[in-house]
Amino acid sequence: MADITSLVSPAALEFLFLLSIVSFVGSVIAIPWILIRLPQDYFCESRPRTWLKDHHPVLRLIALAVKNFVGWLLLLGGIAMLVLPGQGLLTILIGVSLMDFPGKRAIERKIISRPLILQAINRIRQRFDRPPLFIEEHIFRK
Repeated sequence: MADITSLVSPAALEFLFLLSIVSFVGSVIAIPWILIRLPQDYFCESRPRTWLKDHHPVLRLIALAVKNFVGWLLLLGGIAMLVLPGQGLLTILIGVSLMDFPGKRAIERKIISRPLILQAINRIRQRFDRPPLFIEEHIFRK
C-alpha cells in the first residue's frame, strides 16, 4: 500500500492540516454565535421567512447568492466534520438554514427534532441567557 505522502504533496498536507484547525476553531466560535442569535421560533413552520424583502432587488440577489454560497461551504464543512474534529451536525444545520431550496424547512425540522441536537443548542443558548428554541410538533410524512 502506498504511503499518503507519495500520493499528496507535503505542501497540500500542510494546507489540509491548517484548514482543519481553522475550520475547527471557526466552528467553535461561529456556531454558538449564530445559535444564540436565532429567534426562539426560528424553526416553527408558521414563522414567515422574508430576508431582505424591503431592499433593492439587486442587493437582495447578491446577498442571497452570498448566503447560499456560505451555506454550501458550511454544509460541506459539516459533512467533513463528521469524521474530522468539529461540530458536524450543528454546522450542517447552520449550512442548511442559510441555503434556499425546496424542502429546506422539512430537513431543518428533521435535524432539529433530534433530541441530542436540540439539547445541545438549548444548552448553548442557556449559557448566554437566551430562551430555548421552540419547536412545533410536526408529523413528518414519508
